[in-house]
Amino acid sequence: MKAFVLRSYGSPDVLKLTDLDRPVPAPDEVLVRVRATSVQPFDWHLMRGQPYIARLMGGPLGPRRPKIDILGGDLAGQVEAVGADVTEFGPGDEVYAMSKGNGFAQYACVKAAELAPKPTNLTFEQAAAVPVAANTALVALKDRVQPGTRVLVDGASGGVGTFAVQLAKAFGATVTGVCGSRNVGLVRSIGADEVIDYTKQDFTQLGQRYDLVLDIAGSHSALACRQVLTRKGTYVVIGGKAGRWVQPAGHTMAAVMLSPFVSQTMTMADVIGCTENKRNLMTLTELIETGKVTPVIDRTYSFEEIPEALRYQEEGHASGKVVVTI
Repeated sequence: MKAFVLRSYGSPDVLKLTDLDRPVPAPDEVLVRVRATSVQPFDWHLMRGQPYIARLMGGPLGPRRPKIDILGGDLAGQVEAVGADVTEFGPGDEVYAMSKGNGFAQYACVKAAELAPKPTNLTFEQAAAVPVAANTALVALKDRVQPGTRVLVDGASGGVGTFAVQLAKAFGATVTGVCGSRNVGLVRSIGADEVIDYTKQDFTQLGQRYDLVLDIAGSHSALACRQVLTRKGTYVVIGGKAGRWVQPAGHTMAAVMLSPFVSQTMTMADVIGCTENKRNLMTLTELIETGKVTPVIDRTYSFEEIPEALRYQEEGHASGKVVVTI
């Protein structure tokens, strides 16, 4: 099979299209013929090895090289073979998953416990846009939203943001989206009750209060965002502006460290530590198949164009998701 392999940190040019042996599934795994994947900030952070502080935190960034050889946390495809202990899936089944890499390959082994049937009304490309971004939005919103909850999504036009707006609306919230001028119509079209154009207004200065703020863009400090929360409101940091040394990790840590000293809850969306990925995918499938959530796709690239797709994603201007057909 062919795969884009990452052996060292650097620009998209360090990804090398390589011939590898097709993986063999372990007893609890499923071999998937990958039909589509997506690119996202997590991929290029791993590719660049940034922020540098993350190399010392014991995660997927090693001190000198990444611990993951094949990037791509999203995948959608068809079951090719199953391990000896797998009874839930069979060859030919259409599936999707949030995996620990391997999406940038023609075949990938995924634990059956992390795999879910693909939504029947989505193409493989649409399905590949869902797992990481939609699961991140769901983790941030779950158990924090009920009918009438006032939610602000800062960064509403990106991959996570477009799912967050739709999910919050599906759960009955009143949603305000923050985005740039060119995406105001998009954010309104996916259900936002109000859209704030950050090039014209600063949401922290408008005097409005929200029960929940999802900070994807990282355009303001946690302390500034706290000013727009109700007294018992919740601030969830999901992303932030990238930096070589500390950011966005520093932005996240600042919010968590502030929490014990204020009346509001200041926290992060812990997607990496989430143990309910499959259950979340099943929830998302139901919402997608009933028409309450639809992936927003900015661009589609071919498999050979994965380095170009990463370059575009890294620019930070994508409206929705950037997907790859394999």
